[in-house]
Amino acid sequence: MTMLIIGVTLFFLLHLIPFFGIGIREKAASAIGAGPYKGLFALATLGSFVFMVLGWQAAEITQVYTPPSWGPVVTPLFVLVAFILFIASNAPTNIRRLMRHPQLVSVFFWGVGHLLSNGENRSIVLFVGMMMFASSAIIGSNKRDGEWIKRERVSFVSDIITVAIAGSLFAGFAYFHEWIIGVPVLIF
Repeated sequence: MTMLIIGVTLFFLLHLIPFFGIGIREKAASAIGAGPYKGLFALATLGSFVFMVLGWQAAEITQVYTPPSWGPVVTPLFVLVAFILFIASNAPTNIRRLMRHPQLVSVFFWGVGHLLSNGENRSIVLFVGMMMFASSAIIGSNKRDGEWIKRERVSFVSDIITVAIAGSLFAGFAYFHEWIIGVPVLIF
């Protein structure tokens, strides 16, 4: 469990530097260069994922709560919404006009969805940790960026394409979830 906690904490802290680490990113980038800084950041992020995966696999599982019987039914819906919001965050969609931080909100949906199906200690550490990161990043980003200027309306076709791409990625990931993550998805 220690490795999982280290991985989640490292990811959390690394990604909050732009919001709360006043000047740390700029000082580091000016000292070693923007390219090397981005490379080190990417390497540290990859390291946090390695710690999370190895920690997840090594954790001694203890059931903390019993998820609701309907949890496995709604989890795929939460995760599908998370995929749509995540893809929409980097696409010209009306979702970005209606929501300031779709990518961070997607992390929250992903976490809530998984907690509705999983009540063991490692799930709580991973999903609550990532939800805390997303919440903190939303607060930090809003503080850093000031007033939100809504984007212009775009063609509805862009939204349809985004949902289709997200739905396809969701279906593919759900199909390979057991192979990639080691946990079967109950919808297939």
